[in-house]
Amino acid sequence: MMAASLLRRDKKSTAAHLKADLKRTDNSSGLRQLQELLDIVLNPERGADAEALEWCKWLLAGGEGFDDFCRTVRSYDNATLCGLVWTANFVAYRCRTCGISPCMSLCAECFNNGDHTGHDFNMFRSQAGGACDCGDGNVMRESGFCSRHLKTGENVPLVPRDLLLMSEMVLPRFIITIIQYLRDGYTEPESAADRDLQKVLQQLEPHISFLEELTKMGGAMRTVLTKILTNQQTFKELSMGQEENVYAKKNYEKYLSALKSSGLVSVEERGTGGAAAGATESPGGALSLLGATAAAVLEDSNKEEDQDGLQGVGQRKRVKLSSSTKDPSIMDTLKHKCFLEELLFWTIKYEFPQKMVTFLLNMLPDQDYKITFTKTFVQHYAFIMKTLMKSHESDTMSNRIVHISVQLFSNEELARHVTEECQLLDIMVTVLLYMMESCLIKSELQDEENNRHVVVNCGEALLKNNTYWPLVSDFINILSHQSVAKRFLEDHSLLLLWMSFVSFFQGMNLNKRELSEHVEFESQTYYAAFAAELEACAQPMWGLLTHCKVKETHEYTKTVVRYCLETLQMWFDAIGFVDEPSLNQLTFHLPLHRYYAMFLSKGVKCQGLDLDSLLPDQEMLMKIMVHPLQIQASLSEIHSNMWVRNGLQIKGQAMTYVQSHFCNSMIDPDIYLLQVCASRLDPDYFISSVFERFKVVDLLTMASQHQNAVLDSEQERPMLEGALTFLVLLCSLRIHLGMSDDEILRAEMVSQLCMNDRTHSSLLDLIPENPNPKSGVVPGSCSFEEMLSAVADFKAPVFEPGGSMQQGMYTPKAEVWEKEFDPIMVILRTVYRRDVQSAMDRYAAFLKQSGMHTGNPWPPYKERTPLHPCYKGLVRLLHCKTLHIVIFTLLYKIWMDHQNMSEHVLCMVLYLIELGLDNQVQEDKADEEPCIEEHCHDSWFPGTSLLSNLHHVINFVRVRVPETAPEVERKRERERERETPPSTSSESSTFGQNLREAQVFSLVAERRRKFQEIINRSNHEASQAVRPKSSSSRWLPPGSPPQLVTEILEIRESMLSLLVKLHQKLSAKQNSLSLSWLAEADPAKHSHGDGITAIERILAKAATRSRHSKRCLQDICGKVCPPIPPKKNSPGDKKSMDKEERRQRARERQQKLLAEFASRQKSFMETAMDVESPESDAVMDLGSSEPLESEVLYDCVICGQSGPSTEDRPTGLVVLLQASSVLGHRCRSDIPKRLPITDEEQIYPEDTCGATHDVRLSLMQRYFKDSSCLQSVSIGWDGGVYVQTCGHTLHIDCHKSYMESLRNDQVLQGFSVDKGEFTCPLCRQFANSVLPCRPGRGTEAGAWHVPSNKSMPTLVKEVEDLQEQLGIFPVSGSVKQKDPILVETNLSKEMESVIKDIKNTTQKKYMDYGKNPGSPDNDFLFMYSVARTNLELELVHRGGNLCSGGASAAAKRSCLNQLFHVLAMHMRLYSIDSAYNPWTRLTQSTQSREPEFCDEEHPEVPMLFRDVPSLLIIFILTMPQPLRKEHFTCVVKVLYSLQYTQALVALSIRFSREERRAWSNTGAAKKNTPNSDKLWESLLGHVISELTKAKDVYDTNSEDSSVLSSSVWSPQSIEFSIQQICLPFLRLSCLLQHHLYGDGLPGCPVDEEFSLLTGCLGLLGSGQPAGPLSSAACLKWNINAFDMISQWCSEVMGLSDTPAQQSVSLLVQGPQWAAPRLLQLPDNYNTIFQYYHRKSCSSCNKTPKDPALCLVCGAFVCLKGHCCKQQGVCECVLHSQHCGAATGIFLLINASVIIIIRGHRFCLWGSVYLDAHGEEDRDLRRGKPLYLCEERYRVLEQQWVSHTFDHINKRWGPHYNGL
Repeated sequence: MMAASLLRRDKKSTAAHLKADLKRTDNSSGLRQLQELLDIVLNPERGADAEALEWCKWLLAGGEGFDDFCRTVRSYDNATLCGLVWTANFVAYRCRTCGISPCMSLCAECFNNGDHTGHDFNMFRSQAGGACDCGDGNVMRESGFCSRHLKTGENVPLVPRDLLLMSEMVLPRFIITIIQYLRDGYTEPESAADRDLQKVLQQLEPHISFLEELTKMGGAMRTVLTKILTNQQTFKELSMGQEENVYAKKNYEKYLSALKSSGLVSVEERGTGGAAAGATESPGGALSLLGATAAAVLEDSNKEEDQDGLQGVGQRKRVKLSSSTKDPSIMDTLKHKCFLEELLFWTIKYEFPQKMVTFLLNMLPDQDYKITFTKTFVQHYAFIMKTLMKSHESDTMSNRIVHISVQLFSNEELARHVTEECQLLDIMVTVLLYMMESCLIKSELQDEENNRHVVVNCGEALLKNNTYWPLVSDFINILSHQSVAKRFLEDHSLLLLWMSFVSFFQGMNLNKRELSEHVEFESQTYYAAFAAELEACAQPMWGLLTHCKVKETHEYTKTVVRYCLETLQMWFDAIGFVDEPSLNQLTFHLPLHRYYAMFLSKGVKCQGLDLDSLLPDQEMLMKIMVHPLQIQASLSEIHSNMWVRNGLQIKGQAMTYVQSHFCNSMIDPDIYLLQVCASRLDPDYFISSVFERFKVVDLLTMASQHQNAVLDSEQERPMLEGALTFLVLLCSLRIHLGMSDDEILRAEMVSQLCMNDRTHSSLLDLIPENPNPKSGVVPGSCSFEEMLSAVADFKAPVFEPGGSMQQGMYTPKAEVWEKEFDPIMVILRTVYRRDVQSAMDRYAAFLKQSGMHTGNPWPPYKERTPLHPCYKGLVRLLHCKTLHIVIFTLLYKIWMDHQNMSEHVLCMVLYLIELGLDNQVQEDKADEEPCIEEHCHDSWFPGTSLLSNLHHVINFVRVRVPETAPEVERKRERERERETPPSTSSESSTFGQNLREAQVFSLVAERRRKFQEIINRSNHEASQAVRPKSSSSRWLPPGSPPQLVTEILEIRESMLSLLVKLHQKLSAKQNSLSLSWLAEADPAKHSHGDGITAIERILAKAATRSRHSKRCLQDICGKVCPPIPPKKNSPGDKKSMDKEERRQRARERQQKLLAEFASRQKSFMETAMDVESPESDAVMDLGSSEPLESEVLYDCVICGQSGPSTEDRPTGLVVLLQASSVLGHRCRSDIPKRLPITDEEQIYPEDTCGATHDVRLSLMQRYFKDSSCLQSVSIGWDGGVYVQTCGHTLHIDCHKSYMESLRNDQVLQGFSVDKGEFTCPLCRQFANSVLPCRPGRGTEAGAWHVPSNKSMPTLVKEVEDLQEQLGIFPVSGSVKQKDPILVETNLSKEMESVIKDIKNTTQKKYMDYGKNPGSPDNDFLFMYSVARTNLELELVHRGGNLCSGGASAAAKRSCLNQLFHVLAMHMRLYSIDSAYNPWTRLTQSTQSREPEFCDEEHPEVPMLFRDVPSLLIIFILTMPQPLRKEHFTCVVKVLYSLQYTQALVALSIRFSREERRAWSNTGAAKKNTPNSDKLWESLLGHVISELTKAKDVYDTNSEDSSVLSSSVWSPQSIEFSIQQICLPFLRLSCLLQHHLYGDGLPGCPVDEEFSLLTGCLGLLGSGQPAGPLSSAACLKWNINAFDMISQWCSEVMGLSDTPAQQSVSLLVQGPQWAAPRLLQLPDNYNTIFQYYHRKSCSSCNKTPKDPALCLVCGAFVCLKGHCCKQQGVCECVLHSQHCGAATGIFLLINASVIIIIRGHRFCLWGSVYLDAHGEEDRDLRRGKPLYLCEERYRVLEQQWVSHTFDHINKRWGPHYNGL
């Protein structure tokens, strides 16, 4: 009842009343009332309603307003942490200098308020969300805190008790309501088909937002919330509900069933506590498999299944882990003791709704909460991952999980705490194992039938979608804390578990080589496999390795190594491995080997452990070496195209294996492991294993022919090269064998820079960093920068006018090429084989440039850093007989030109010899003894030292050859010869002796014997060692063609003699090495060069290091006999030699052709393409060279014919028509407008050229007759049509068929044929129309040029008559008789169609300025404005004046001449009514003007208001074409006088009253002098006196005259001003004359421009006095000057109804416009970004997802935003139409790049902001500070002004109005 009465009162008083009650000491009644009220208000059965929220707000505030309450609570905020939580896509900062944890992040506000100058920071866009760490000393250093969070919360007053009293009472009820609601709403995925969790969450949204609001009130409120959330008592009372409350009971049951259906068991059912739980193992299906976790013994899931073996290989077998002491309940017990725990449970069940996550994270600044929450999170960890595996939205869910976990686990203290208290590590490893077990299959590696090993199946969604990454990333995160990692390494059972986890990946994604046909379906599972090994195995490994850096931790290393070996042994047993890898199988994934290798390396390098103490016995080493070696051989096979039937993906795997992000976790440990094995195993065994694995054993014979059982002959050479290269790599790489970190970094950097010049960021990316973020070499750390500046020079970005944007690059310094270029390292690090070639080419170019060597150099030999003493055994590889036999054999084969040898083979053989000479084995003496007894099996060489074996001569060799081989033939010949003479005993005996001495050599036999010995030595295994199949059967190909016979070859060479002979062969000289050469041999001289140099270097080394070798060399060189030219052994060999020669010749031919083609192309490019270069010669130079009267000939670029343009078959110019507003954007000042970067700054568009002209026209239209207005100005400043051409011509009918073919061609790039777009068939420049060329003579036609001496009046009259005729075009003879206007020819049709194109180019609004749109007047205005636009733009391109003179590039390719004719042709349709013809008003004095005014209410526009250049163009276009030059000059002269008068009027208005009076008197005085009409004083005086008659003209500005007349006018300044006002008209006239008549434009200094132009236009008389030119001297008056001026002035004075103010503004001439400029941008990109990326859009008031800025006018628009769409067109496209007549230049704020919109297409232009290393940062991925690059911005501006976007940028695409 009471509650009901409370409900009726208003909320405010109720709250106040209750609060008062509760404050009393005895507050029971208050409590009761409150509870009853809440029972009603927060009744969960009512659902979530707004009313309840309102009540809660009032109740919390306890009688005040809620906002006031919030403010009060905030004032008690004692938090020192920022803790701002953000979601995905938020822009945050990370500073590596201040961060302790690599995950540290700051919000923009804290970052900008802190001091990070000079730090290594970057801005980043959050992927998964995060929280600001400012103020948290565990995660970042205090020096980086912002000013707000440096202050501690000490001075905050204590919270008064009653302030939060109500909150403590009300909030528990509020929270349980939320929980009950969540319980109610949840349905299991199985039960409801249309399960809609979103709906439930949507209704709860306001409630959770309210909680979030509370957390933001600061520390005081968070403390209250923490208390409530963690209070177990409250939870108990509220969770199950009271007895009588049925709803609560039901609700609680729902919760229990949810627990159950999640496979979790609530505590009640578990009995009491964990002891019982261990006993009752719940039969929970798959989940219980992981109930126990310890040493993973792999068994089949059912013992019975074993009998029937494998039912089908592909069938998945489950894995069961045997029980152990670990708590079995990790995966399936949860008990909730407080609100927080249940809230988290529901958060997980609902798959982490964003609001809940944000609320839970917002609470983190509260320390108590943080600890409790972290524990709760860990307690739910297994459940979280199980939910994740089932989720359909695993991506979003992963992000949200990591959003939480990264905040908890980055903090070392917390991580350690939960590791100790909650067994975090056990939980993680167990859950990881559990996860991977869901997708295990039987491994098929090695023994397919009886393999007991299981691996993950990379095709499963879990691996393909990387579902495991949140878990692995958490694991890596906690392992980065030393204390946690130590616990992990100390817990042996955990380590074992981890090893069993790693072994799931050992041998995954097995490739089987396809031998018969190409695989049907290329699986892409290898992405998943490589990602899994890197993330799940390698990264945790690197994390652990960082903690094994010092001596004290060596025990850890030993433990890991021990377990690695144990697990490896188990693996070998499980896959049934004996001693041979199975053929044609390849897996790139051996994480166990790599763990072993990396811990070995660390132990030796950092902890000073003895290598031998960590190694197993020889037999195990032999096993360990097999699989990594298999990978190396397979890499070679893949590159030799032996795996081609497996598809492209196998190449992808080979590339990924060596790629920069993977190499140091994959190929590097593999090679290191092989180096370790090689240093400890018998070298002969190792070498023979290598050649056998690479399948080239059969090739290593002295015989000229052999049979290879396993390789095709075209694969032999690449495989042999691969084997030798691998051996060189093995012997010379020192990455893990003693190089320091700095040396490694340097070597990596040099090898990347040698392949190509690199940008800073790509270099960072390419250098394999230690993947664990806490390791020493962080990219971008000072060591990186120092090293970079030591080895490379920075090449700043340069700009070609062609527009390709370059980035700042680093290129190796000269001394690096000279001393450090290491081809071996390059080979190791190249992903693409072409990069090796690229490095060699660059090296060759360097040698050529520095003059060291000009030919084709060989890879240089590089001295190595000394080996670490532990690995000295590796050198024995170079000093073993097997290798020496191989080297000898190969040298012999190369000298004898056997097939399948190559330069690379020789290069690698020499490299091996040189390595051997440089790395001598120390204990040489001891080696001599055993060699004697070894004679029995191997009498090739006496000992093992390479130095002594070099000069050992080998006489005879026994080889097995096919019967058909030339050796057999030769033997038969010898025998025949021997039969003829009687055989002497001595001869036959020597032959027999040869037989006994001859060396036989078989790698296979060799290796078997060694292997057997080792096996017998380790006799405990001897019993079960399976004897391999006998070698002979193995290596004989089935059904081998001819039989093999044994032959004996006579050799009599040593390695030294072979080297000398090869030297002769390479240098093609008989005695290339003289004795004198030996005397001064010095290895140091021969560091760079080709094979000859290499051999000389080796011989020099041998000679200096051993006296014996030197003697032998002297002998060899002394008796050098010409080498027997190797007999062409067989026709096959001959063929192969010829083939080489033929190839050589073909190559030369190809070079020649290419060179020729290149030169042609170059010359073509010069003529056609280069858009900017002024030198280029136009293809179409309008017939200037031909005799005067002949017609112009045009070349058609499609059919190739040349001929004149005729009426019937017109020729046209390829043109691009585009609307342009560049002119309209010009301003008066030279300084461009600045882009606003604060709210105060703004851009005003009123002062632009386009706006000014619009105002002028609309002003005229108010007072004057419309038709007359439309002839007094030009339009086209905004949206004018600009016509440009590439200068190529084509027949119009050819063009039509070309368009047809384009239309049928489906693959069109970036242009739309339906809109008439095409590319010029010759130069591929973009175009969209064809401008017909008029038939007839060229521009230079003589008759039209004769200077006339007719008087001015005569000419004026002639011009008037010409205007009377309707412009009659001269037509070709046949049609002369008829009236030409009626005849429609092909030419006139084409002209009409071009006019249509021109009109379609721009938008309606830019054409209709008249009062009645579409009227002829309007059309007329538009047409002559097109001409005006093109002339003005050409002026802009010439720099705004004509001082540069000459036909600029623009003019060479100008189409103005043709354009004029087309426009003139069109305009003759409109005749000008003679009554209104301005010409008469310019040349005659008319008295009888009065009656005309009655006709119209609006008078005509006075002459003084008219725009003179417009008049000029109108006159020229409406007169018959072609026009005689004398008439043109006459028009110019007449108009000049008008322009001059306008200048005088404009000046007089600027004078003060006194000055006017003074000048008026001066003028009156001069009036009577002769020639007074050519003196400006008299004319000015006259103008002033005339205009003074009209009272108001001069009065309007009297009030501000003081301002204007601050400067005193002198005659010089007046003269100068007059010239300035007249110049624009003169420039246009001159340009027009240049285009119509081909007159040249001589250049001149700026101050002489006026006199130059008047001279060109013929305004100057002949007898002109020398001295400074007076502008008035150029005037030519047709009638009395003063009358004319009076008449013009009277027109102005007659305007009774025009307010004076307006008259004056129309009299003042348009200002001088500066060149068009884009906005001025700030220097630092961050200023733009910070202001604009959060700015809201003016039209939709939302913050755009992709904000953009127009760089022309500064407008802020939404890119692709649907919010601002109009009629389906997005805002950027709309703006481009409005602002640039369909050309828009936009800066995308979030990407720092510029996009260009041109019509219906767009392209990405690039960025004008570069970082400190001169490179772009598209999409701000790196987030480094960016600075404006002035050059790039100038290039952009220049392309905008010259309208060349279409030509220079190549990648255009349609935007479908969606930008």
